[in-house]
Amino acid sequence: MKFALVNPHWDFQGSVYFGCPEPHLPLEFGYAAALLRQSGHQVLIVDAHLHNLCVAETASRVDAFSPAVTLLATAPTYLFWRCPPPELRLPQLFAAGLRQTGGLLLAVGPHGSATPGAVLDKLPVDGLLRGEFEELLPLFADRDWRQIPGIAYREGEGVRLRGKPGVADLSRLPPLTWPADWLGRHRHHHHRFDADPQGPGAEVESSRGCPYHCLFCAKENFRGIYRRRPLPLVLQELDGLLAQGVEYVYFIDEIFLPDSPLLNALAERRLRFGIQTRIDLWPPPALERLGAAGCVSIEAGVESLSVEGRRRMGKPCHLTTEQLAERLALAKAHVPFVQANLLLSEDDDPAETAAWRRDLIARGVWVNDPVPLFPFPGSGAYRQRWGEPDDLAWERAHAWYLDHHPCLSDLQDRQPQPLATLEASGAWHG
Repeated sequence: MKFALVNPHWDFQGSVYFGCPEPHLPLEFGYAAALLRQSGHQVLIVDAHLHNLCVAETASRVDAFSPAVTLLATAPTYLFWRCPPPELRLPQLFAAGLRQTGGLLLAVGPHGSATPGAVLDKLPVDGLLRGEFEELLPLFADRDWRQIPGIAYREGEGVRLRGKPGVADLSRLPPLTWPADWLGRHRHHHHRFDADPQGPGAEVESSRGCPYHCLFCAKENFRGIYRRRPLPLVLQELDGLLAQGVEYVYFIDEIFLPDSPLLNALAERRLRFGIQTRIDLWPPPALERLGAAGCVSIEAGVESLSVEGRRRMGKPCHLTTEQLAERLALAKAHVPFVQANLLLSEDDDPAETAAWRRDLIARGVWVNDPVPLFPFPGSGAYRQRWGEPDDLAWERAHAWYLDHHPCLSDLQDRQPQPLATLEASGAWHG
């Protein structure tokens, strides 16, 4: 069988989304393609974002390939599945363009994993795959697609769900390789600020999921269970990237935990890399090893400066706020760029927050202006406020967010549009 895997050309004008706008390697499609090829199938990945393709150009490439199944992503790569753009404007436009060219058309991503009915209403697709879908695609060759676990589709006036959202076995996902021209286009070094890129960058994952249950993280239907990739697979992938001239990788792991064998192996390779983590999980000797291993960027989630604020967010911490500041400053002694992420909390005093930020910035640690917490459907924050998400969950969360936060952070678009306005330009009227 032939499978086409399509990543839209993303832009975020008017969105409350505050993730990185640059293209990133679609790791989920890389794994899926590798597993399909192992099973004897033909695969075309069309990354419209990386290759600067419009809808018509994307549809033309898919049409020339003539696939039996086309998958369309609703979020810009696994790196941002747990904090995606709420709107489906771009997936709507690309789905409409692929409707007549790509065979069976399915959507994958966080939106359909949390609210399948809403996505099936908004996108002209035949169905969608919920959760981590990589291992499910080879099943299309030997059974009715409606019987595949994780699938969702319209049946009459309702939505039929088959099984639970997929959870991948990381030991079965092979090391990824990327075409040279892809890496040549990938000049972006995600979250790197210590030096200008001299060669290609890449994204890699050494683990998936998180053992913690912070309310703001939308990972309940995908990438939730913490799993480590087998170290030999990670190193094989890294060695392949190094051989292709990659000089920096960003680990997309939800939480990069201290792992001595991995750090030792990274130190041997003289590779520069960035991570996201909790700084309270890194004792001083581990931070020194992290810097020696080649880490040049740490994005550390602090979220709130008060014990009560962290408790409300479901993120208890054994360090005090003062100890967190000292640990961040110590990290800066070993790693060129360290950022502490803050979310807006009613339990934090604005004056104290401003003083904490000024102090750490003076010590070389970047601290963002606190970002309002978006209650993503599929997160504890949404469920705590409204219960289980329904087909209007994204509209409800988005309207509440704009109503309660007319002033957004310095990381966000200063003129966000209502969800209905954003989606109107891409709406399908089928």
